[in-house]
Amino acid sequence: VQLQASGGGLVQAGDSLRLSCEASGRTFSRYHMGWFRQAPGKEREFVAAIDRWGDRTYYQDSLKGRFTISRENAKNTAYLQMNSLEPEDTADYYCAADDLYELGSNVRAYTYWGRGTLVTVSS
Repeated sequence: VQLQASGGGLVQAGDSLRLSCEASGRTFSRYHMGWFRQAPGKEREFVAAIDRWGDRTYYQDSLKGRFTISRENAKNTAYLQMNSLEPEDTADYYCAADDLYELGSNVRAYTYWGRGTLVTVSS
């Protein structure tokens, strides 16, 4: 499966953004989908994940309540709604797909990755 993330940009603190991840190549509903982010000089970290059918979601604890992951299998697309953005949210955001493991936050469990989309939050 090929993944294409989009929707990043430059925003001010307190603003919202919605990232999209469009998949192509294989049946989208066979994959758990995850969002990760990587800030300059830091390791890639887990943001959120959603199961194949959109029934279960999983978040980094510190992001609960501000970020929401969702998906539309009919559109082969996953989303990350980000509200009340903070400068600390500045990073490259990546979507990833997994069809081997249970829903989780382990970056190594995700086989397929899209290119990042940059989110910059100014104070």
